[in-house]
Amino acid sequence: VQLQASGGGLVQSGGSLRLSCAASGRTFSSRTIAWFRQAPGLEREFVASILWSGGRTYYADSVKGRFTISRDNAKNTVYLQMNSLKPEDTAIYYCAANRNVYVLPTGRESEYGYWGQGTQVTVSS
Repeated sequence: VQLQASGGGLVQSGGSLRLSCAASGRTFSSRTIAWFRQAPGLEREFVASILWSGGRTYYADSVKGRFTISRDNAKNTVYLQMNSLKPEDTAIYYCAANRNVYVLPTGRESEYGYWGQGTQVTVSS
């Protein structure tokens, strides 16, 4: 599975962005997909994940109620809609696919074996 994230940019506090994660590979629709982020000087952290079918999602507490993860398996794409953005959301955002097929969404980084290149999100105050 190869992944490519896009959609990042510069936005003011309170604004919105939608990230996309386009995938290639026949097993995409069988894999849980997650978004992680890494701010300067900090470790990479979990943001959100979605079940292979799209029927279940899981969010970090810091983004609950503001971010929404979704997927379109017909387009081999996962989205992250980010609303009410805050300066602390500034980071490089990565999408990742679980190493295994047909597993539940989690926030454990070690479970994700396929990574995209990241897209920069900058939120100004």
